Formats: sequence, C-alpha cells, structure tokens
Amino acid sequence: MTKDTKVFYVSEKLESAPLDEAAKILSQGGTVAFPTETVYGLGANALDEKAVMQIFEAKGRPADNPLIVHVTSRDDCESLVRAIPEKASLLMDKFWPGPLTIIMERKEIVPDVTTGGLDTVAIRVPENKIAIELIKRSGKPLAAPSANLSGKPSPTSAEHVIADLSGRIDAVVDGGDVIIGLESTVVDVTSEIPAILRPGKISKEELEECIGEVKVAYDDKVHPESETVRSPGMKYTHYSPKAGVILVEGDNEAVVCRIKELLEDLHMRNAKAGLMLTEESKKHFSGVESFSIGCKDKPEQAAKSLFYGLRFLDLKNVDIIIVDGSFDPRGIGAAVFNRVRKAADMIIKVR
Repeated sequence: MTKDTKVFYVSEKLESAPLDEAAKILSQGGTVAFPTETVYGLGANALDEKAVMQIFEAKGRPADNPLIVHVTSRDDCESLVRAIPEKASLLMDKFWPGPLTIIMERKEIVPDVTTGGLDTVAIRVPENKIAIELIKRSGKPLAAPSANLSGKPSPTSAEHVIADLSGRIDAVVDGGDVIIGLESTVVDVTSEIPAILRPGKISKEELEECIGEVKVAYDDKVHPESETVRSPGMKYTHYSPKAGVILVEGDNEAVVCRIKELLEDLHMRNAKAGLMLTEESKKHFSGVESFSIGCKDKPEQAAKSLFYGLRFLDLKNVDIIIVDGSFDPRGIGAAVFNRVRKAADMIIKVR
C-alpha cells in the first residue's frame, strides 16, 4: 500500500509543531526520515519489531543487515547494552555527540530485527539538533539506517530521500543539507583490541589517540552473501547509482590522462559519460557533463559532495560516471575511497 508521505520543514530554531507531529508518528510505530550531520536516516522505534520491519520494507534492505540505533546521550545506552566498556566510555566522552558509532553487547530488550540477529548493538549520538530533538520528543531510541533505497547512494538532502522513498515511508523531516556527507565511523569495542568496521570522519589515528591500539577490520569489497558481518556497509552492494561507475586512482596528472583515454573509448561506443572531478582536474575537460568534488588536498570536500554528485549525474542520464581518484586518501579521504570503491564497477590504478 502506498503511503501518504508527509514533509515537515524544520530549521535550527526547532519549530515545535512539525517536530511534535513527526515524533508522534515515531511513537506510534511509524517511519520518519530525518537529518543527521552525516546523512539522512530513516528512523523507527528501535525496540518495536513491527516498526523496524517497516524500515527494511521501505528500503528493500536485507533483514540480516544490522541497523544503527540513535540515542540522545550515553545514559540512554545503559538500558540497551549489558555494560559500557572502559574504552567505549572514553570514546563517548571524546566523540559524542558526533559521527562515531560504537558496537557493544546488547541486552535482550533490543530485538533481533534491529541487530540483524547479532548479540551486539551499534549505537551513536548524532551531532544534529533536529535529530536529537526528534529522538527526545519521540521518547524512543531510533533505529536509523540511511534513508535511501537499499544499494543506492546515501541521501544528503531531503530531496534525495523524497526521490527514493516517497510513498514508502510516513514522513520526512527536511532540515536542509547535511554537513559531513558520509556515514559514521563504526568501531567494535567487544574485543580486546577495538576494531574499525566502517571508516568515516573519525579516523583511526584519532581513535588511537583516545584509546590506544585500534585495528582495521574492513576492506573496500562487497562481502559474500553467506558471510555474517557486524556492521552496516560491509556486506551488500552499496552507494551505487544507476549508471556504471569507473574509479581512476593515482596522482592528478596520470588520472587526467587516463580519463581522457576513457572518454575517447566511450565516445567511440556512443556512450554518454559524466565526470566527477577534483578542481585541479576540471580545467582539463570541457564539453562533458561534470561535477566538482572539490580540491584534491581537501578530502572533506569530496566526502560532502560524493553522494550528491553521483545522484546529480544520474539525473543527467549518463551511461558511465568516471570518478577522479586523485584526492588525498588520508583522514576522511580513506572513507571516501571506501565508498567509491564499493560503488565502482571498475577500478583503474595509474601512476
């Protein structure tokens, strides 16, 4: 049955009427998309199995893909987890509210549908006033994966959510564009050495400054469907537009040369190409549909523009999107490369 998706406009002034109405929908078991600092999330009461199932149905998301639970403070965690390990406590003090998700052992109050059947639960406190206020007013911890159709680029604006999920969810809280543009870093603290399961804005180096040794337990591949994973973003196809994606990695000059070769080949095959280029590369191309991902030495710009750019070029009905991979791979750049590699049909490395 098609739903009548309502849209509520909320600014940082936190207008009460639309927030109250959206919170009422959530408290009654409905689904509401809302902004966080990372991407838009699709929220439902994390402790209500029927409500959470609506998330999976709306997104077309596989049921064994665990969800992240959003709360307003570390105190909210106590009812959801068996214990808060010391290292988790240190991370909360340093990075919450913010783009860090922490995996801990769950209590039975958290249903299997929310955790993908795992004995752990992923939790974070978002650094977005609208998100925090919505959680408070609903009175519920909110399970909230990205508010897009499963496998598609994550939404960084309400318009993206509406394009994917209108008629499939109860409401959207439009709070404007997000600040970061990539999903949170996910760290598992259930083992002796904490493990990063998904990269994000909070880097390995920042985590280690806080709690000591941290291992990297993710790669940039899509895992087999038979494999059990402990974090969103590890198992199934993600971040993919309708167009095919080619990522060209290397230094700027070599990347530009290879993109020119690819464009010649695509032209010969009458295929329409779109380019996602750094500002340094952009000057070498004209007459081709393109989108800037920012300066190559400022990967935070690529992070904010990546998903927006993939959607923008998809709307131009291109056959192939070529992504300029000459931006800085350090810090949040590692997370950007992780997302593009998962979206890519082909990865070309040049020197």
